Amino acid sequence: MKNNKLWGGRFQEKASEILDLFNASLPFDKKLYKQDILGSKVHSQMLSHCGILAQEESQQICQGLEQIQAEIEKGEFTFDISDEDIHMAVEKRLIEIIGEVGKKLHTARSRNDQVALDFRLFVLDSNRQIRALLLELIQTLLDIASLHTTTILPGMTHLQHAQPVNFGFLMCAYACMFVRDFERLSDSFKRNNYCPLGSAALAGTPYKTDRFYTAKALGFTAPTLNATDSVSDRDFALDFLYDLSLIAMHISRMAEELVLWSSYEFRFITLSDSYSTGSSIMPQKKNPDVPELLRGKSGRVYGNLFSLLTIMKGLPLAYNKDTQEDKEGVFDSFETLEISLKILNDLLKTMQINPKEMKEACQKGHLTATDLADFLVQSCNIPFREAHHITGKAVAYAESLNKDLSQLSAQELCSVDSKIPPKAHNALNLEASMNSRDSYGGTSTKATQTQIQSLLAWLQIAKSGECNER
Repeated sequence: MKNNKLWGGRFQEKASEILDLFNASLPFDKKLYKQDILGSKVHSQMLSHCGILAQEESQQICQGLEQIQAEIEKGEFTFDISDEDIHMAVEKRLIEIIGEVGKKLHTARSRNDQVALDFRLFVLDSNRQIRALLLELIQTLLDIASLHTTTILPGMTHLQHAQPVNFGFLMCAYACMFVRDFERLSDSFKRNNYCPLGSAALAGTPYKTDRFYTAKALGFTAPTLNATDSVSDRDFALDFLYDLSLIAMHISRMAEELVLWSSYEFRFITLSDSYSTGSSIMPQKKNPDVPELLRGKSGRVYGNLFSLLTIMKGLPLAYNKDTQEDKEGVFDSFETLEISLKILNDLLKTMQINPKEMKEACQKGHLTATDLADFLVQSCNIPFREAHHITGKAVAYAESLNKDLSQLSAQELCSVDSKIPPKAHNALNLEASMNSRDSYGGTSTKATQTQIQSLLAWLQIAKSGECNER
């Protein structure tokens, strides 16, 4: 039996069933049907624009492609694994619908530049969707921050109590992370917004085509410069996977804090029942499964990045079948981040914040020790190293009384060392300590409010830019 593939003219034998299973990408690349149909419509219009196809032929092709899209979206399209990929599946169905004219669609292109286009369009569309979700998350963080610029809690280093901060300040810290993620995606979008269609197999085409027409019609900045690079490049996918990996890392860091803060040891927050689970054996349990899963999913996103890096590292120019393995990891990472950002946003909106427990935690760990040392330096002209030593003695004395440093009376504090004046006691006040850090980027209520306003201004610009892009 002769090979009945659309490409099978030179083959004398039918493809084996196991080859169809091993070679086919249709089970997963059918996700690209919208991009494939869009690219084919624009390609046919370009061929008509250049006089390679008659206008009536291009119109027939576009109408047939629109019918195919409707069939797919209604669940009426038959995906046959013997068609190998979404490109062949669409083209075969187009020929069934409009006949011989459908065979002209593939003029002046190859599956190599076709898949490069489809996949790039998918990545760019997904990039925009993730950025939109990041903007929603940043807005939620700033809404929370605005309500809690005076809600005091322990700031930590090494997961040990360090200095008093406000909860809004910490929300701004995470907002800053996600702002960088947004900007990173914006940068990679601009870098990769170039159209590979028209590169053909690897060397361009002898037909008098217009790649600038195609690029403009598809919303790209311009066509790609080099045909061989265009069909073998997957940097755009690696950029996207790297960007998603950093987002996953930032989500994971926040998720870790949410797990800690919701525990009985902290009780800084209470997670909504709607975003918690129970135990199959312990009826009292309320488990933070959502942030734990958010934390865990970073691993699979990292894995997808390293998988594609490994696939690409030894490939010669130009297209190689290895790159068929590029899509599933990108699809998975995109879908993972899409649901992760949505559920994190919902979790934050519905969690209860517990200022009382936060304030009580500030009375452990001697958070105002640095303030006492700074006071001795600034007001008593004591060298910092000596002030550090005197403050350490005060901490040891407070612990001997089973007190926090901030709970010492003025008399108790002055008894530690003759160089400590009574007014040094004011430095031990938690709110005063927090608000003393009024430097740009600091944790004082005023400095935090400045950060919120700056981030809100950025958010407005970012939202406006999203509306104007492409």
